[in-house]
Amino acid sequence: MNVLLSIGFVLTWSSGFIGAKLGAGDASAVTTLMWRFLPLALVLGAVAAAAGRKKRWRGLGRRTIGRQVVIGALSQSGYLLTVYYAIQLGVSSGTTALIDGTQPLVAGALAGPLLRQYVTGRQWLGLCLGLAGVVVVTTADAGAVAGVPWWAYGVPFLGMLSLVAATFVESRSRTRVEPMVALTVHCATSAVVFSGLAVALGKAAPPAAPSFWLSIAWLVGLSTFGGYGLYWIVLRRGGLTQVNTLMFLMAPVTAVWGALMFGEPFGIRTALGLVLGLAAVVVVRLGTRAYPLRSGRDKVAVGEHRRVGQLRDLDHGDAR
Repeated sequence: MNVLLSIGFVLTWSSGFIGAKLGAGDASAVTTLMWRFLPLALVLGAVAAAAGRKKRWRGLGRRTIGRQVVIGALSQSGYLLTVYYAIQLGVSSGTTALIDGTQPLVAGALAGPLLRQYVTGRQWLGLCLGLAGVVVVTTADAGAVAGVPWWAYGVPFLGMLSLVAATFVESRSRTRVEPMVALTVHCATSAVVFSGLAVALGKAAPPAAPSFWLSIAWLVGLSTFGGYGLYWIVLRRGGLTQVNTLMFLMAPVTAVWGALMFGEPFGIRTALGLVLGLAAVVVVRLGTRAYPLRSGRDKVAVGEHRRVGQLRDLDHGDAR
């Protein structure tokens, strides 16, 4: 089951970069994002209103909802705006995914001091292999694209930092929030943010092109319910290091996808990056192991970690 979830996560998360490329030809980033989240938020809001008395919405205070708003603003609004804007500037979908692929190293470096989820030597080896794959494919893609300002490649990096921040905020929470509740709050937050930006910039009106609405359907079905939902499920079942290692696969998978759909460059170096990304996943998964408990304090710490893990598993009993 975990293998299938991982495969589904990689494919559906990668689909977001392809969907952004599809929408970029017809509308601006804020227009696409507004119409991706506004109808979705309305539907989810109606479902939430109908199920408001059910268990999943009971006992959620303002602080819990506020935390989910922050997570949604970071993991959806901040992250997606930078991805879409970078593609709008001319950065290829594969390169954008590759720059976002540096997330595992940042998250891995911060996991120890912030979450006490320390990374083993073998896991660091896997993370470095993944970084090597990212560098190989990034240089291959960037070298084949002309006319893109140098600073545009820093835009996805800001989005990666936003997603890392959301991951840590969510990981430190011990309050049980049902997946559909969290998804509803996140999408409502993004709908408000992107609608406000679109109206302020005078870009709220959607284009009439059928291809635009095809990209919206693609983004809602595959990217939001698939990629975004599976991100949190895999995170809570596999842990922070595991899910972020899978992020290394997004870049080469997106590069292959972009080459097939849009004719983006895919050569030997891109293939080498794919091999390095696969090796990184294998090494990190083999490096995950249990540690012997040397003291009572260790036992308390591990017991607390298991208790939080159980809460996380309950939190993701169904897909977003």
